[in-house]
Amino acid sequence: MKWLADENFDNDILRGLRRRAAEFDVLRVQDIAEIAGEPDPVILAWATARGRALSTHDLSTMIGAMHEQLRLYGACAPILLVPESLPTAVVIEDVLLLNEFAIDQDWLAGILYLPLR
Repeated sequence: MKWLADENFDNDILRGLRRRAAEFDVLRVQDIAEIAGEPDPVILAWATARGRALSTHDLSTMIGAMHEQLRLYGACAPILLVPESLPTAVVIEDVLLLNEFAIDQDWLAGILYLPLR
């Protein structure tokens, strides 16, 4: 699976993911000039066009942006909503599980929430 980390996504989590799995394919929004600083709909459209699941802590606006993306284009990148209150180690374990074992049906709802357990 390919991932895109929203601008507000915890960099400690990203570092931990890369330490545990060097091949973990993740880009950060702030490192991509064409979408850095852009609103959620632009980020979702970019992720959708490139087949990347979006990981975010933005529980308040991302769901609405997903519905708008679906309404306008009929498709949307899968979204992983990660509460900021979750311990970093739990997030890393759950994301690695999804990365390794998730199948298309796991993403049918369009959104997964952590923790998985």
